[in-house]
Amino acid sequence: MDRPNAIGPLAGNITHWLQQLDDGQGATVNELFAALYGELKRNAKSQMRKEYAGHTLSATALTHEAWFRLTEQTRTQWESRSHFLGMASIMMRRILVNHAIAKQAIKRDVPLVSLTLTEAQQVAGGAGAEVVKVHDALLAFEAVDSRAAKVVELKFFGGLENEEIAELMGLSVATVKRDWSLARAWLHRALSG
Repeated sequence: MDRPNAIGPLAGNITHWLQQLDDGQGATVNELFAALYGELKRNAKSQMRKEYAGHTLSATALTHEAWFRLTEQTRTQWESRSHFLGMASIMMRRILVNHAIAKQAIKRDVPLVSLTLTEAQQVAGGAGAEVVKVHDALLAFEAVDSRAAKVVELKFFGGLENEEIAELMGLSVATVKRDWSLARAWLHRALSG
């Protein structure tokens, strides 16, 4: 389902243009970027709000990195605007997780420094560690219920509404709501234990 607030000649026709991305037409790519940029940036800002204040990635950088990675996909057949935005959210999540893991790896290579107990707690409890914990919990949940895990990705990381998720995954809205409830309960238990 295309959103009517898309700009320019793409209004109401984003799905058609997404399907033509495989052709690599520069004009198509640029026009799509202009039409979808606002939604991608809102998604990135939403994900960055969950990160710590001093994060080295900005919402703009996250938006652009996800866009570049998505347009490099050569085997993906874009089905709709929702499909593209859902994949964008998954890509943004992967970028943030990879960034957090890389940052933790760099910290391990830093020479030891004496810290007070309070300073050590602040370092250990950083949001980068939280991103990795959520990612690991979601991977564990995916082994239990892959469909519900996909609903979590699309809803929490992608910002898609229940109706959009239902359409994208070929499910009823009631099934999406049940999967979301189950996933929230399971993840809450996994993350609080």
